[in-house]
Amino acid sequence: MIPTTRSTLRRLPERGTHEWTAVTEILDAAFLAFVGFAVEHQPFVIPTLYGREGETLYLHGSAASRMMRELSAGVPACVTVALVDGIVLARSAFHHSMNYRSVAAFGTAKKIEDVGQKRAALKVISDHVLAGRWEDVRLPTEQELKATTVLEFVLEEASAKVRTGPPSDDEADYELSVWAGVLPLALHSSAPEADGRLRAHVPEPAYLANYDRRFRRADESGE
Repeated sequence: MIPTTRSTLRRLPERGTHEWTAVTEILDAAFLAFVGFAVEHQPFVIPTLYGREGETLYLHGSAASRMMRELSAGVPACVTVALVDGIVLARSAFHHSMNYRSVAAFGTAKKIEDVGQKRAALKVISDHVLAGRWEDVRLPTEQELKATTVLEFVLEEASAKVRTGPPSDDEADYELSVWAGVLPLALHSSAPEADGRLRAHVPEPAYLANYDRRFRRADESGE
């Protein structure tokens, strides 16, 4: 991917990179993206789940979805992903910030028509959100596949931006008696809640244990 002006970082560029490894680490840690596109000069930003395979993101939705229809037509789109790792509390109001990891990716989408490719793409999305689930469930019927649009969004270019560490105060403000530091934040899963109509003796899947490990930064998980 060769960056152009649309993915060039202008604000605090030292926090950004176009390195593919940095981009994929963030994309693989998250699963909720915000897809931005314009229709007749009216912008829309829609949240949606995704799955990644190489330089491709797979998106899915109802065949009646406006986003699916517009993206299928090949309109330019921007997909953004962000993970918030902490609130940065500075000594001055001006220097408050957040520790975060984010990606902005640009490209166009293509509708997947082949049934086999469609099933494979849905598996990529399922595995991206919860690896192992696809093998446990009833797979989509032909009618369900017809009611679902699956898009192949090829990443033409992307940039990642990350902030870590403590606040950056003005030198004179370090003498102020104001608490400063970072309030760490993370997305965590809680204990699974079984459906009330679950059949007796159905065991809890092993892939639910420690699910929230995926949201941690590499330096926190030891990976």
